[in-house]
Amino acid sequence: MAAYGRPSLRDLFDESPTPHIAHPPRTHHRDFYLATDGSFRDSGGGLGVVIETRDGERVARLSVPNQAPDNNVAEYRALHLGLDVLAARTPADARVGVLLDHDQLAGNVNASVLATEGPRYDSPHDVAVPGETGLHWRGIRARIHGFGQVRAARIASDRNPAHPLANAPDQYAHVN
Repeated sequence: MAAYGRPSLRDLFDESPTPHIAHPPRTHHRDFYLATDGSFRDSGGGLGVVIETRDGERVARLSVPNQAPDNNVAEYRALHLGLDVLAARTPADARVGVLLDHDQLAGNVNASVLATEGPRYDSPHDVAVPGETGLHWRGIRARIHGFGQVRAARIASDRNPAHPLANAPDQYAHVN
């Protein structure tokens, strides 16, 4: 546990399932951890991003307003933003743990990672991306493949530290 009884992203990642990917615990630890969340409201939603090192040191925290056509698009936009910020601040060979509260997106990230394993591995998991995400999925895939390793874990919304940042960007603008 991190200071003040709040779990660090590393702790959350270690406790969470990684859809489609089973791996030994020694490979579970990452260099950086990224939690993202996107929210949708008719009045305007937001994107939340939290990035930490394996030691729990905060690299970045963002809370930005965003007008997305639906919640799925907001989730993809948040991950795209988080990966862009992470890529600008980390080495290319970094091992990254991604924390998401969106089942399909977590599965898509891991299925995309498995697909890069080459013809020796035929993933039974299809990637199904909402059409409204535009080029965000393409950007996410490019960033995923630009790191040394990436794994996505599924966490509950109420445990996602990016959730409040996405849901109240007007209240958290000072964290940027």
